[in-house]
Amino acid sequence: MTAFHETGHGRRLAYQALPAVAEGPGVVFLHGFRSDMEGTKALDLADWCGATRRGMLRFDLSGHGLSAEQGAVEDFGITDWLEDARDIIAARAPGPQVLVGSSLGGWLALRLAREAPELVAGLVTIAAAPDFTTRMEQGFTDADREALRSQGAVTRPSAYGDDYVFSRRLFEQGAAEQLFDRPLPLPMPARMFQGTADEDVPMGEALRLLDHAEGPDIRLTLVRGADHRFSEPGQLGMIRAAVAELTGAEAR
Repeated sequence: MTAFHETGHGRRLAYQALPAVAEGPGVVFLHGFRSDMEGTKALDLADWCGATRRGMLRFDLSGHGLSAEQGAVEDFGITDWLEDARDIIAARAPGPQVLVGSSLGGWLALRLAREAPELVAGLVTIAAAPDFTTRMEQGFTDADREALRSQGAVTRPSAYGDDYVFSRRLFEQGAAEQLFDRPLPLPMPARMFQGTADEDVPMGEALRLLDHAEGPDIRLTLVRGADHRFSEPGQLGMIRAAVAELTGAEAR
């Protein structure tokens, strides 16, 4: 059942939580840009956590899904979403958790792991997109820069529906919350997945992330032909297996 959490910053976040029955860390799922907690990967993982009696928290970031009462996606940025994640995890999933982050959620999970490693029992990223705003800006045309200056946003076509709107707030906050601007120690086990046919996050970005991260147990799995959704049955099985490994549960 969906409930709502009031953050310390005055935002109201929709979430669903499964109680922890099995021993070991629970799971927190962080969704991607313009996705939500009802995506295929989130629901598949929720089914697995329910079957294995594993605690799980999934939620909609501000502007997304059922957390859109106070504004649209373009009204928020990376700092806002990091605040959302910190607040709701501290309140609804205290103690070490396995963070599972997809795309934008991967950026957030990696930032959380860097700043509070004692609260992260393990890390699973799926097509992680850290610093994607910086990468976008590097490819801006003069028209893009003018649109951002005069209109406060740029648009890009989306394979998932309406055009994506990227706001000035998103780029400004993205610059303040970069991941590649300083070392990335990951003392917890980390499992990273990346599709070779991903048109949103180039495979080179996953290799760059692997090279940038420092830790005793970091693995990157490249999946030939997988796209950014990473939601085919076999790919979902890979995610479940990684979470099972890091939570000490039995894979199903």
